[in-house]
Amino acid sequence: MTELEASSLWRLSAYDALRDSAATTANAGLRRQTVLSTTLQAELRLLDRRRDGTDVLETVAACVRLRESALIYLQHEDKVWPVTFFPTQMLYHSPRRLTGATRRGMASLRIIDIEAPGVQPPGHWMHERIARADTYHPLMPALWALAMHGSRAGLLREIAGPAGYRVLRNPVGQDLATPGALGPAIEQLRKETRPCARSRAGPA
Repeated sequence: MTELEASSLWRLSAYDALRDSAATTANAGLRRQTVLSTTLQAELRLLDRRRDGTDVLETVAACVRLRESALIYLQHEDKVWPVTFFPTQMLYHSPRRLTGATRRGMASLRIIDIEAPGVQPPGHWMHERIARADTYHPLMPALWALAMHGSRAGLLREIAGPAGYRVLRNPVGQDLATPGALGPAIEQLRKETRPCARSRAGPA
């Protein structure tokens, strides 16, 4: 685990300086594994072509669809926030909970880099790469917060378009906030299929 991975939130200037140093020196301790699966790389290239490459929700959704773990560096105001997503285990690793960000901070999140994970989820056979238990958090509340308060104002591209949808999970039973008319709308979608409407997207 490198110094950056073990840290809390870094200033963007310090992060840039570290990356520049790793790129221009032979310091092996600063070099990182950057190999992602070919399938995930293809998804990320597609997002880049769509100009969605810095969209946090689109990128995390791609990881979830493919069940691919990834270390994603998020820019949060003037800080760098390293978050490792483990979709198979429905966990993420982070020095701080994503759900602790303010709505303004959540709306301003953007991706600055993506790498293969440096840590592993609890129970992994590579025990030396498992971090402290208190740095792993449930993924569903983070996905919900990104969908509700992130920068997107519409549905994900993969689920947008002329189609009918139903809600299979009950957000209330998972302690997910459903403010305003969202609660009744979700309850209606749990009972029957409805056509897509122009609205913010929450995890189904």
